[in-house]
Amino acid sequence: MKPSNKLKILNDPIYGFITIPNSIIFDLIEHPFFQRLRRISQMGLSYLVYPGAHHTRFHHAIGCMHLMQKAIQVLRFKGVKISEEEEKALCIAILLHDIGHGPFSHAMEHSIVSGVSHEEISLLFMQELNAEFNDDLTLAIQIFKGKYHRKFMLQLISSQIDMDRADYLKRDSFYTGVSEGNINSERLITMLHVKDDHLVIEDKGIYSIEKFLVARRLMYWQVYLHKTSLVAEQLLIRVLKRAKELVKNGVKLQASKPLSFFLENEITLNEFNSDCLETFAKLDDYDIVSAMKNWQYHDDFVLKNLCDMIINRHLLKVKIKKKPIKQDVLDNHKKTLQQKHSISDHEANYFVFTGQISNQAYTRKKQNINILYKNGKVEDIVKASDQLNLKALSKTVTKYYICYPKDKL
Repeated sequence: MKPSNKLKILNDPIYGFITIPNSIIFDLIEHPFFQRLRRISQMGLSYLVYPGAHHTRFHHAIGCMHLMQKAIQVLRFKGVKISEEEEKALCIAILLHDIGHGPFSHAMEHSIVSGVSHEEISLLFMQELNAEFNDDLTLAIQIFKGKYHRKFMLQLISSQIDMDRADYLKRDSFYTGVSEGNINSERLITMLHVKDDHLVIEDKGIYSIEKFLVARRLMYWQVYLHKTSLVAEQLLIRVLKRAKELVKNGVKLQASKPLSFFLENEITLNEFNSDCLETFAKLDDYDIVSAMKNWQYHDDFVLKNLCDMIINRHLLKVKIKKKPIKQDVLDNHKKTLQQKHSISDHEANYFVFTGQISNQAYTRKKQNINILYKNGKVEDIVKASDQLNLKALSKTVTKYYICYPKDKL
């Protein structure tokens, strides 16, 4: 039998040609667990605002792996010793860092399973794959969990200047057409160095970091926390919440087998065994969209209308304010809706609700971005920068929103 060529080259619209570095990475990409990411939207329902935002977690994971290869090259050139084994583990860890995302990425995180984050599910997938791949992922898992003695390696995967952010800002900016987020990730990576086992940026990269943090702030307000994306995501969470509620009360709902399993069972981290993980691995955006297309004709007033709103983009009206929404404003909208459609207070809560959103481009208390000067001195970016607004970027800005129906449901 002719052996297959596993050193493939992929063509990416952001970076051009990406090389798969070794056969284990190829086999992981080919695995059904990873192929599922082709069916998980990177930006949830943001395509309802930005029509081009149809890229997937698959695109993003491959892009992150490519940037990790670049970062390893740069650090080795600067004298940082990274073994072949560590290189392989870093590429595996970044490739699989998002493998635990559920349908529509963040929207479904706490709806399908109770209180289980995508990072925890990613780790479960990695452990399952490790058993399948004869413990070849052991070092990658150690790094991913922060248990490896070389701390800068975890920072390459998860920190305020990791390969994840370096890819998603540039990629999301490209697919949405929002040029404010277009960072120069290659330049940022070229400026990376390691000092006292911590990732640092050389002082000549200070302006690239400033641009990176400003871009992150703008992308959050303009794209990730855009009011239409926000309300669409909230509706999606409520669709699942209502579906679970109906199933619990004995109502039969048409859904795929994997979706039915999670609607019928209350799954927490303790129940997440191999069988459960196998079922989760069969769940993607298509299950949810297919279900909503059926449910928009259901007899239940709440489920029917919520699904219709998403499928046909007849979303709720959303207003964003600087101060918390007053209770009487909320009650008035709820009362109007209840009188108009003769529904209960509980049902009205699905259509009239408030919440808050926060944006903090840089957190000074958590894995700081440090600047390395030629004399060996290390300083936090906020102190090192002559940009006054960087101090402002490290403060949390909170806004409040209210959602309620337009003229008709």
